Amino acid sequence: MAILVDDPIWPAHGRLWAHLVSDADVEELHAFAAAHGIPARAFDLDHYDVPDDALPRLIAGGAEHVGGKELTRRLIASGLRVPARDRVGGHEHGTRIAG
Repeated sequence: MAILVDDPIWPAHGRLWAHLVSDADVEELHAFAAAHGIPARAFDLDHYDVPDDALPRLIAGGAEHVGGKELTRRLIASGLRVPARDRVGGHEHGTRIAG
């Protein structure tokens, strides 16, 4: 099991955003995010949107830094990916920020 974070390339609200995912377990993802100060409202069905300034602490905390294509590939392989067609109507836990 791994927590993955990609590059912050998604602009919104005057900053850049990255994605934080688990390649195995969404509960692991929630626990990691909470332990590293990422609010629940940043969760978007299968990932957290995280600001660029959070990357150093996420990586220091054990997240694996990967490119966006690798993150997407591993999220799909995990079976946790929520397809775009199922994203109609927004997300479960808050306001979508980026991604």
